[in-house]
Amino acid sequence: MARYTGPVCRLCRRVGQKLYLKGEKCYTAKCPFEKRPYWPGQHGPQRRQRLSDRGIQLREKQKARYIYGMLERQFRRFFAEARRQKGPTGENLIKLLERRLDNIVYRLGWASSRAQARQMVRHGHIAVNGRKCDIPSMLLRPGDVVSWTPKGQITALFQEAKELMGSRALPSWLSLDEAQMVGRVVGEPRPEEIPVPFNTSSIVEYYSR
Repeated sequence: MARYTGPVCRLCRRVGQKLYLKGEKCYTAKCPFEKRPYWPGQHGPQRRQRLSDRGIQLREKQKARYIYGMLERQFRRFFAEARRQKGPTGENLIKLLERRLDNIVYRLGWASSRAQARQMVRHGHIAVNGRKCDIPSMLLRPGDVVSWTPKGQITALFQEAKELMGSRALPSWLSLDEAQMVGRVVGEPRPEEIPVPFNTSSIVEYYSR
């Protein structure tokens, strides 16, 4: 499955906002955005961003893409599905993005970033309802159970996940058995408790042209 493989800190600088794409490193002084919080490139420090309304909408859409690690074609499909569903399109989009397997692994506190969670899924370390699943974009539903495969339990990532648990607040729509290292989807994601650093209204306007 296609994914962005370039330097992720460059993406934060491009949108002018820290998106916490590298996990714990983003909270330290080593974060490149702390040293160079300006547009990347040779003329970055001198460049002044004068965005049109269209440019602002594009930037908000790009933020969402970067955070959830998606390319344009896949993100557009998610938006199309959100538009088909009943209710506000922006809220539907957030719900769909949050229901991705790699995001749920991240929300459970087993990975320091969504990129790491995606890698764990792709390498066959995660199971859904007792069966190995290596599709990061799989959408989970209430009642689905997320656990570690036998292969995953013998990796260093499993021990790191145990140490990471508790460092991040668990959303109300997820439950976690820390002793068994098993998570469960207990309800639909609630957009009001999901702190997203992008404006969903601008994304809707961008695709509604």
